[in-house]
Amino acid sequence: MDYKSVREENGSLVIEDVENFEPVHIFECGQCFRWNRQDDGSFRGTAFGRTISVKKEGNNVIISDSDIADFNNIWKKYFDLERDYSRIKLRLSEDPLLKESVEFGHGIRILNQEPFEMLISFIISANNQIPRIKKTVDRISEKWGNEIISSDGKKTYSFPEPSELQNATVEELKEIGLGYRAEYIYNTVKMVTEGEKALEKKASGDELTPEEEEMLQFNLSSIVSMDHGNCHRALMKYSGVGPKVADCIMLFSMEKQEAFPVDVWVKKAMTYFYKAPEGSLPKIRKFGQGVFGDLAGFAQQYLFYNARENKIKIETEDPKEKEKTPEKISGDQT
Repeated sequence: MDYKSVREENGSLVIEDVENFEPVHIFECGQCFRWNRQDDGSFRGTAFGRTISVKKEGNNVIISDSDIADFNNIWKKYFDLERDYSRIKLRLSEDPLLKESVEFGHGIRILNQEPFEMLISFIISANNQIPRIKKTVDRISEKWGNEIISSDGKKTYSFPEPSELQNATVEELKEIGLGYRAEYIYNTVKMVTEGEKALEKKASGDELTPEEEEMLQFNLSSIVSMDHGNCHRALMKYSGVGPKVADCIMLFSMEKQEAFPVDVWVKKAMTYFYKAPEGSLPKIRKFGQGVFGDLAGFAQQYLFYNARENKIKIETEDPKEKEKTPEKISGDQT
């Protein structure tokens, strides 16, 4: 557990003596799109139908507009506070090639977000820029989500449930800036909702049609409970989901910490530092999982954040300076 205690104070939560928690690392490492830095250094965001602000003050973390019930039911899990990140960082830092990235992103924690929101958000993220992704996700929430009024009177919106988004047309989705991704979102929402309906019908004891049996594979709650390999394959059956998007969904909302999303920054880092085979992203993904094992998702976040924030130009460096061949890393995540 990475905190000592939690208490309520003046309408906010005070999480005391928090370790391995830096808001800028957590909210700006590419894993979420509904958090924004405020003028006072805090981060304001919406998750699980709540809008809160998070600020680090000394060794404490302050969460506004929340209470102990929400902490126990939402935020403790959301911020992964019961995981010992010091042990994870210690294991990963045994690799001198990774140690620098771990130290640079020392306050990263992997968020446990809502699977449907991550499914839609990371379909939007493919070949896209973060500011544009954020705007599009906000537009979806404003048009189809539910209004939230915070204690300071500001208005935000929850991300819609599948049932709230299922009536959106392709044209409406295009109008909010989704472009060609509108077809992907439309088809995927239909798959998710039809999968839910089929599972509900099956649970009631009614006989399913062949078409309904086929739609069971798209029930998101069933996919969440699958093992890593089957989960990855199941997610890629959704419209607009490739290997990298599937890995992001798994890592950031399904507790599949062995997932290893590969983008341009991770590809460069793995090719240079670890001599990963040149070629396809799936090959580098498999290579990264082989090197980092059950800690692959954590390693990926440290590598990605360091490479992107420091704009590492790996291709211009002298590869002779990095001759070490990595050993496979394995270890307990908890």
